[in-house]
Amino acid sequence: MKRLNRLARARPAQARPGAAPPAAEERELAISVVGSRGEGVSEGGNGPIYAPFTLPGERVRARVTGERAELLDLLDASVERQPAACRHFGRCGGCQLQHWREDAYLAWKREQVVQALSRRGFGGAEVDPIIPAWGEGRRRAAFHAARVNGKVRVGFVERSGARLVAIEQCPVLAPALEVVALKLSPLAELTLPPRGEITMHCLLTSAGVDVAIKGAGRSQALPRAALEALSAAANTAGIARLSIDGEPIVTRHKPTLRMGRAVVTPPPGAFLQPTVMGEEALARLTLDALKGAERVVDLFSGIGTFALRVAEQAEVLAAEADSEMLTALKAAADGAGGALKQVTTLRRDLLRTPLSSLEIKKFDGAVMDPPRSGAKLQAEQIARAPVRRLAYVSCDPASFARDVKVLIEHGFTITRITPVDQFRWSPHVEIVGALER
Repeated sequence: MKRLNRLARARPAQARPGAAPPAAEERELAISVVGSRGEGVSEGGNGPIYAPFTLPGERVRARVTGERAELLDLLDASVERQPAACRHFGRCGGCQLQHWREDAYLAWKREQVVQALSRRGFGGAEVDPIIPAWGEGRRRAAFHAARVNGKVRVGFVERSGARLVAIEQCPVLAPALEVVALKLSPLAELTLPPRGEITMHCLLTSAGVDVAIKGAGRSQALPRAALEALSAAANTAGIARLSIDGEPIVTRHKPTLRMGRAVVTPPPGAFLQPTVMGEEALARLTLDALKGAERVVDLFSGIGTFALRVAEQAEVLAAEADSEMLTALKAAADGAGGALKQVTTLRRDLLRTPLSSLEIKKFDGAVMDPPRSGAKLQAEQIARAPVRRLAYVSCDPASFARDVKVLIEHGFTITRITPVDQFRWSPHVEIVGALER
């Protein structure tokens, strides 16, 4: 099961226990590259210094504390610099790279994949041009809500990770999701505990926005009046379904998503690719990689993003740790009638107990879509099985390159590597690797 990803945020370096924190000093920095976390890097006397919101070739004045720098003044700006699209940029922790011109930004993302492969000894591997799969914007996002000075704020955690930034716009979101996101305060007011915060996972579906609140406590503890107020607030905001800690309490319309010839009703808070266009690009590349396979195992299947599409051309076993997502996948497969070939499911925590080569031996094709940490143990089992075609979908170039090395050492050949950008203006990049033997 993949977890919903928080966009990476720069955090101050941690001092050693008992050591005095380094003193801050103003310095002039020359930025040479942008690092893997989306921060500009300047080579200092004691190692690299990381300066958010700077670009290669720039000269800046910054307040430097240890290896961290805070931009104070832009002395020489890069020709690749552009105005940010959002008024919250620089404070909100959601975007790191709105200031970078699109062509240079996309080239840098592709280069992250090239470099990760090179570090594992595959410097000659051909990497496709990156696919910018933003479409109309992100269809899912996790908003945080808390009381600040007695007032409810809903938004994203700021770049330093210390406070909430209440949002008034979010250009990375699909317009229909942005409209609902700006109406979440009444729901937060009704569900926030006396102390702490809640997370509001929002997903744009065919029936409207599905909102899953986590951290509010069990809904059975809410009085009837509160439930009625929540229902009214959900109706006003135009929410299709409202859930609290996994339990639906208001369902105005059943949220659904089409995946190939199947229609899925996702459980509250289920993982999903962030954009519709991104999911379609990943699925297309996966199906191309598996052409000719007759029996396919989908590892880390989630709600069936790939399994339900692959089942149009092959029998599929979908393995996943989350039972609710597997139930949704199976219901969608059964509801597709004769449009799909046989789909079976298996609940398994593949990070702890990967499918063995013996269990995989009857499959000639495989899909693997693990969390950011990758799945080296599962890759080792696939390598020992007679699988001939593999689509490896990854959200981290480093773990992708590590696992692919295992596969290549056991006779696989890379036939195609394609980066896909779904998380616009962030350092994150998706990859589909097609392998054969």
